[in-house]
Amino acid sequence: MLCDIPSVSGHETTLADLIEQALTDCAHLEITRDGDTIAARTRLGRAQRVIIAGHIDTVPVNHNLPTRFETENDVDYLWGRGTVDMKAGVAVQLKLARELTDPVVDLTWMWYDHEEVDSSLNGLGRLARNRPDLFTGDFAILGEPSNSQVEGGCNGNIRAEIRAFGRRAHSARAWMGENAIHKVAPILATLAAYVPRDVEVEGLVYREGLNAVGISGGVAGNVIPDEAMVHVNYRFAPSRTAAEAIAHLHDVFPGYEITVVDESEGARPGLDAPLALEFLSAVGAEARPKYGWTDVARFSALGIPAVNYGPGDPSKAHADDERVAVAQIEECERALRSWLTATKR
Repeated sequence: MLCDIPSVSGHETTLADLIEQALTDCAHLEITRDGDTIAARTRLGRAQRVIIAGHIDTVPVNHNLPTRFETENDVDYLWGRGTVDMKAGVAVQLKLARELTDPVVDLTWMWYDHEEVDSSLNGLGRLARNRPDLFTGDFAILGEPSNSQVEGGCNGNIRAEIRAFGRRAHSARAWMGENAIHKVAPILATLAAYVPRDVEVEGLVYREGLNAVGISGGVAGNVIPDEAMVHVNYRFAPSRTAAEAIAHLHDVFPGYEITVVDESEGARPGLDAPLALEFLSAVGAEARPKYGWTDVARFSALGIPAVNYGPGDPSKAHADDERVAVAQIEECERALRSWLTATKR
């Protein structure tokens, strides 16, 4: 079982090897490997091409492997790390990649590494740099957990460090220094009072968030610190660019030194694309916004409309009780198979 093969970010090789091996006997697929990212595509001469992707890494295991089946309130669940984020989706994609030899569109399947860590390490981003030809497509589906519903676009993401400075002194003579930790109090007060926006973008309402996610500072137990830092995470609606989001941080925290350590553009829904409309109709879903950042933004940046669609409740991603309803896995496979084998366009 995919979930019982540990693949914490940075340790995906074993799983990538097995995925590659599982596809080698598929005559209808052309396979490419880049590090621990596997791409497999058909070349059937169809008028349109759809890219379907999913990441194979997980956050660290915390006593939630091996997987097991549980029943709760008459619902059957597969329980364990990676079941939601996002190996259930990976399993659906792998099964369909092997079995769909005559789809109505050409397909490019991608399984990639390093999604759960810094975006500079992301295997999908690396593949786009090394093999841009593989990113030719009319529509993309990312198998991120969405309760087997369609989630359009995604919020952008900024991680920043906001610093306050003072002057060191012996704590016995504190009046001779300036306590930098005390100076972060206004930063925290601003964050506590901040009212995030709900922003409608192309008919979907995205909820923003600006929060402290860490504090660091201090020199020694008898030293007044001269520097302290608040680690801030800003999730912004796709109506803003990352540059505009960074400018907003400077507006909210005037006079402070702000260092951006990671930035990821959001993605507009793109649900007016013909294939997106067909997909929505085929799965019988009403589109919802994606509040978190996902790699749909990478496809959007390349001009490819993309949606999130996969089994699993996003609120259970990374949780110690991570579990996915078996019925959602089956529904996701059924819907994708039906759409990809419908009457030829």
